[in-house]
Amino acid sequence: MDAFLNEASHVLVCGLGSLGQQCVAALKGFGLWISAIDLVQPRSWEVQNLPELLEALIIGDCRQPSVLQQVKIQRCRAVLLVTNNERINIEAAFAVRLLNPQVRLVVRSSEQQLNQLLDQQLGNFSAFEVAGLPAHALAIAALSNEIRGIISLGDQLLRVVHCPINASHRWCDLRLVHELNTRTRRVLGHYSDGAALPTQFHQWEPEARIRAGDSVAYIEVTQSLADLVQPTRPFAAGKSGAGKSGAGKPKQTVGQLWRSLLKQLSGSDSRLVPAQLWQLAAHQQTKRVVMLVGITVLMLTLLGTAILKAAYPEQSWLKGLYVTGVMLLGSYDVVFGALSPSDSTPLWMRFLNLSYMLAGTASIAVLYALLTQSLLAAKFALPNKRPPVPPQDHVVLIGLDRVGRQIATYLQKLRQPLVGVSDTALESSLLPQMPLIVSDFRDALLEVNLATAKSVVVATDNEMANLEIGLMAHAANPDAALVIQTFEPDFSSNIDRLLPYAKVLCSYSLAADAFAAAIFGDHILDLLRLSNQTVLVATYDVQPEDGLQGLLLAEVAYGYQVVPIFYQDQDQTATLLPPDEITLKAGDRLIVLATVDSLHQIDRGEKLPQSWQVYINTTATKNTGFESARTITRIAGCSLSTATEIMNHLPAVLPVPLYQHQALRLVRELSKIQTQANLIPLSPASNQ
Repeated sequence: MDAFLNEASHVLVCGLGSLGQQCVAALKGFGLWISAIDLVQPRSWEVQNLPELLEALIIGDCRQPSVLQQVKIQRCRAVLLVTNNERINIEAAFAVRLLNPQVRLVVRSSEQQLNQLLDQQLGNFSAFEVAGLPAHALAIAALSNEIRGIISLGDQLLRVVHCPINASHRWCDLRLVHELNTRTRRVLGHYSDGAALPTQFHQWEPEARIRAGDSVAYIEVTQSLADLVQPTRPFAAGKSGAGKSGAGKPKQTVGQLWRSLLKQLSGSDSRLVPAQLWQLAAHQQTKRVVMLVGITVLMLTLLGTAILKAAYPEQSWLKGLYVTGVMLLGSYDVVFGALSPSDSTPLWMRFLNLSYMLAGTASIAVLYALLTQSLLAAKFALPNKRPPVPPQDHVVLIGLDRVGRQIATYLQKLRQPLVGVSDTALESSLLPQMPLIVSDFRDALLEVNLATAKSVVVATDNEMANLEIGLMAHAANPDAALVIQTFEPDFSSNIDRLLPYAKVLCSYSLAADAFAAAIFGDHILDLLRLSNQTVLVATYDVQPEDGLQGLLLAEVAYGYQVVPIFYQDQDQTATLLPPDEITLKAGDRLIVLATVDSLHQIDRGEKLPQSWQVYINTTATKNTGFESARTITRIAGCSLSTATEIMNHLPAVLPVPLYQHQALRLVRELSKIQTQANLIPLSPASNQ
């Protein structure tokens, strides 16, 4: 084994549960050396012959430096930390980074904020939440239409569509495949009726005519959420990451309000205090009411005390304050004894007392009402009533653990009517706008309008229960699309063959593809299923002297069999579905659709050979020749002097080898400016 395999291809997997075993199987297909660490010897192997795939299996704690050194951690190119305990994964990440500052870390963790901080601190770090990776694929499968994936790049959206062609389709017999490529659409695949599905992108003939019975896969931009789930037409991209909604300011507790008041008022001008108090309570009207009532009572107390002291100077200020307080509490008889014949209280004092009684009663009533409202809201508030079960064309989601909740959230984002089924009650704050049935899963099928449902997603954490419930749901409504979540690949494969009407997705296999790909791509943003394989959304930041710098996007796309969907240059100018003639430079950012195989090709710099040349026959005029030279330079990537020399000595063969799609595009563009050209294949010897 050469030095490259010893050093650049040694990967460590920590944790051999279901996910860890799937990661080993996915990585071994690339000729990598795989070592593994687990705390205990696994009792069973979900992946057949897995021990034979490992160079070494160490039983021990992956957080211990001595254990890590047994697998030569200093020589590893990547470490996958995929145990079931996220705390162990994070602790092990620190231990690994101390021993190998350059190693790639791929961590199983659902703490998104912590993951972002660790990425900044540790560097060369990726983290995934296992529940989130298959959730999107399961949700998309539930749509039961042509949509195969929805990609969110900031606040911009793209959708992947697999469109069957029938005789009445607007493209049937009228369009060539390459004609479907526009500024807002890229063809991903063209599948003829009965032909085997391709395993990579760009394995379609650009000049083929679209016929009835064919199917076309493409990605397009879309401009509204409603368009996302309608199988028709086109929206745009920015920086990766989900956009944050503009939430309002959070409510403060009484204690927090007073602490903020004291902090803000400690150094303020006393003349500004009332305005600051009012401003701090601006977002909660009840606090303003409390402040107004309190100020009113305080002013009445001070005024009443002053009046009583002036009327009875022989009495103390304290007694005046006491009498004023009693008046505000409504105690007339106790203070003055108005019914006593000996009472000589002046009439003005009686009206003052009456006014204070009314003011005090009103203030106390307001305070009691606010106090009652607060108590009810805090202690006895009833949950909001959930919406009713949709009558028809809805998704029935069975199982609302972490995966199920993410599926529900995603479907609600797409404005899909759905009803959730859980065997345990959910908190009222979880998915409050989703209709919910709390019952045994089997009994709940009678309450979800199953006969009129569009699709059923069975996503509990028990795959045998998923199979049973799925069969029951299909028997009740054979027309509804059925999506079943499984966890073991062999079991998934068997169900898939025996139940052709069901979409069977193995969560750990989907997640393992993303974990395995993360050692090749800078970051894996999402995944989807297309043509029975996993397609990843990967982002690359072009670095000086790496394999992507200086390449045309055409060379990246056709050489590595990926589809560029987003490009951003050093000036932060972004382009969605960028053209092939862009040249990558250090500091650029590129997002592509790719398989794990393609990412591995990029990692090793193994481009497919350029197997075609363009033979240029004639051109109409000298002016046409100049435009042709510019076109050749733009599409083929050669210098303008080379292209001009070719155009001055026609007929001639362009000495630059090209990929088929790239060469055909050049021929088409030349024909638009009255320059005749055609393709000629390169001999194998010329291609070496």
